[in-house]
Amino acid sequence: MTKRHITYSLAAIGILMLGLSACKVTKTYQTPKFAGTDSLFRDKIGVTDTTNLANLPYQDLFADPMLQSLIEEGLQQNLDLKSALERMNNAAAQLRLSKVAYLPSLNLDLSASENKLSQAALNFPPGVNINTQTQLFKAQLSTSWEIDVWGKLGSAKRAALASFLQTDAAKRAVQTQLISDIANNYYLLLALDKQLKITEQTLQNRIKAVETVKALKDAAILNGAAVVQSEANRYAAEVTLPDLKRSIRETENALDILLAKPGGTIRRGSLDNQQAIVDLKTGIPSQLLKNRPDIQQSEFAFETAFENTNLARTYFYPSLTLTANGGLSSLTIKNLFDNSIFYSVVGGLTQPIFNKGLNKARLASAKATQQEAYYGFQKTLLTAGTEVSNYLYAYETAQEKQGFRSKQIDALTKSVDYTTQLLKYSAATNYTDVLTSEQALLTAQLNGVNDQLQKFQAIVNLYRALGGGWK
Repeated sequence: MTKRHITYSLAAIGILMLGLSACKVTKTYQTPKFAGTDSLFRDKIGVTDTTNLANLPYQDLFADPMLQSLIEEGLQQNLDLKSALERMNNAAAQLRLSKVAYLPSLNLDLSASENKLSQAALNFPPGVNINTQTQLFKAQLSTSWEIDVWGKLGSAKRAALASFLQTDAAKRAVQTQLISDIANNYYLLLALDKQLKITEQTLQNRIKAVETVKALKDAAILNGAAVVQSEANRYAAEVTLPDLKRSIRETENALDILLAKPGGTIRRGSLDNQQAIVDLKTGIPSQLLKNRPDIQQSEFAFETAFENTNLARTYFYPSLTLTANGGLSSLTIKNLFDNSIFYSVVGGLTQPIFNKGLNKARLASAKATQQEAYYGFQKTLLTAGTEVSNYLYAYETAQEKQGFRSKQIDALTKSVDYTTQLLKYSAATNYTDVLTSEQALLTAQLNGVNDQLQKFQAIVNLYRALGGGWK
């Protein structure tokens, strides 16, 4: 083949490539539409204020320096977060692989071989004496390049990119959940501390009450039944202490797991010293699309499935491959660089014929996966809107309960005082009234702590539901 023939061949291949490149069969990705986005927040239709709690750094949301320190430690040490980072690294490597698929391969081959043929097997005429032992020295470069005619490589690259971004969003989702888990467990620990303190103080009061009842019995004001009842009331408070201490230990251990360290005591403040943010701005529903990592993760999952569907379509069409190799070849190494050049250039189309059933099944599977990912995206959006509504309402009801609970505790405190005084100086009451008032007061005090806990945890959960904590 002459150089002119080679030039003509390469030109023909180039023209063919340009013509086919205009025949891409893949579709362009667009963010899926969801008609209900603007009404995701219940009772928030028409809200236009874009001020959003999610944009606050966690340091501004949580004023307690001990909680800030725990969150910072968790972000550095948490094992789930580290695993998410490794998944990102894996996806990044896959993305690099998809990028280099555009490039031609290049291989170098250096070889030396010695061959000996059997003269008896060659059937030479009589008198012909040919050397049947030869040596061959070769140095060659070979390359192969698949031309992305139908968009196959482009779809694979975009799918790998979406998969990488999906792992990035997943990592940020782990981060927001981690901050939420640390804060919720911290507030639970403070609430348990306060309930333990209230119960221990109640126990001390009831121990004193037993002595008082005994004195009243000695004074013939009360009978022995009242003494037994007061002792049972004392033990009713005392028996709750082990469970509270166990819950404290378990909550500390749960925090230690989040911090990736062996179990131990957690340094902490007190529930009464916590400051709750009162201006809870939810922004507009469409902000969830850019703030919530799990929504972004589900959209990237849909995009990955979309590009895999594109990729499945390209298998119905021929692949165009350009291969070339060339180098030096000689029977003696001293003549390797003397008129020993060889080369070949091949352009080929490979069209599937008998595997269209496989291609159809591949495309049907990809379409089903894409539709499933779309439904997952819709569900994630709906779930996000519901969570915002639930946690915002949980905060509002906690605020409302705290007002009523304060009045209930005040009334029950007075009831205990009044019935105790009446017990000493009047026959209009009995010790059962005192017991009932004391038990109701302890229950109300413990429930009051739960109201505080609900308020703080509602703020934490709303912050996560809006997508806060990763910026």
